[in-house]
Amino acid sequence: MNTDSVMLLKECDAGSKMAVESIGQFRIYAEDSALKSCLDKYIKKHETYGSRCRKMLVENNECPQDPSKMASAFAKISTDVKMLLDKDSAKIANLLIDGCNMGIKTTTENMHKYSNATPDVMNIAREMITLEQEMSKELLGYL
Repeated sequence: MNTDSVMLLKECDAGSKMAVESIGQFRIYAEDSALKSCLDKYIKKHETYGSRCRKMLVENNECPQDPSKMASAFAKISTDVKMLLDKDSAKIANLLIDGCNMGIKTTTENMHKYSNATPDVMNIAREMITLEQEMSKELLGYL
């Protein structure tokens, strides 16, 4: 596996972990059972996706990557502050759609940055984009 493939997989892995953390943080505030179910589904999908990335990395004797501690801490604090005043489903969906868009943007940037990644790794990255688009589309129903 070439360097670009390893780096892109590590970024995808870190992105999936960040998504699981973020969705989980918003889930705490969700009161609507349908929204909770939706968030549970996407936590599971992101966990499954991340497991696939980590498996590929480990098979190639590479260490998985965690999101930066600074980014995780900022996201947690930001979520808590934003949810203090308004905990309705539309607010949660809106903020998570912003997160999906950030995931799409970051993954696309990483695909360009690591453009020599192998086709199978590029496909893994495209799957992340598709997952974020799917989640965003479903969350639109809560706005």
